[in-house]
Amino acid sequence: MGSRANRSQQIANIIISAAMTLLGIVCLLPIVHVLAFSLSSPAAASAGKIALWPIEFTMDAYIYVINEPKFGRAFLVSVQRIILGLSISTLLTILTAYPLSKESAQFRPRTFYAWFFVTTMLFGGGLIPTYIIVRSYGLMDTIWALVLPGAVQVFNITLMLNFFRGLPKELGESAFVDGADHWTTLFRIYLPLSLPSLATISLFTMVGHWNSWFDGLIYMNRAEHYPLQTYLQTIITKPDMSRVSNFTDVKNITTETVKTAQIIIGMVPIIAVYPFLQRYFVKGIVLGSVKG
Repeated sequence: MGSRANRSQQIANIIISAAMTLLGIVCLLPIVHVLAFSLSSPAAASAGKIALWPIEFTMDAYIYVINEPKFGRAFLVSVQRIILGLSISTLLTILTAYPLSKESAQFRPRTFYAWFFVTTMLFGGGLIPTYIIVRSYGLMDTIWALVLPGAVQVFNITLMLNFFRGLPKELGESAFVDGADHWTTLFRIYLPLSLPSLATISLFTMVGHWNSWFDGLIYMNRAEHYPLQTYLQTIITKPDMSRVSNFTDVKNITTETVKTAQIIIGMVPIIAVYPFLQRYFVKGIVLGSVKG
């Protein structure tokens, strides 16, 4: 009976591994194709010969993109957005999750605030009321219009507070016995133990800000204030090749190769950050999702 169970488990593991490998390949192939397209000559791109390997290799599209002022400005706006958005969102998440992780006897309004936040996950005002609020506060055409409306993510708060509730209560009690207050307990005891959860919500926040394009389109009146993804969306739908005439080797770039080069460059920062946070990702999700 035991050997049969082990054999079944091995077969299940093989099937799961094969399915995950196939899924990974399916997700990776489009990226490889776009990369090969961006590194190929216009003739090969126009002829539709490119699959997974560059044909007539050239870096001219990347040189053009790097020298494009609009792309550089949009890239810097996105970097600024991530720095501000990650800092503000993480701080607000921590300061909200800590009191909500306490029992009702320690924080009496806990249930009221918990239901208040849950309600915002189920019901929202919609695009027009949000736009009116952003405009009324004078945030239009500023970086704050991209950062403040989504600064408090209830899903991240839920992960964080459940992670806090999973920590031994004796840690906080012993800190209070030694004379520590809530601020000391939070920043010197709870947070150092919460790296998996912090890494998880940081990754969610960074990816959310980096990939967001619609808010830049509706809150920014001038194109020079667009974040990177909004800029990429506009050049894909309405390509602007007005500077190609100033490029030294026009024959080696086209609208399509420039688009794909910009897409690849826009992907690099998140791909570079992910491996450093991936080690905490699964642990943070699992621990933060268990309700105490």
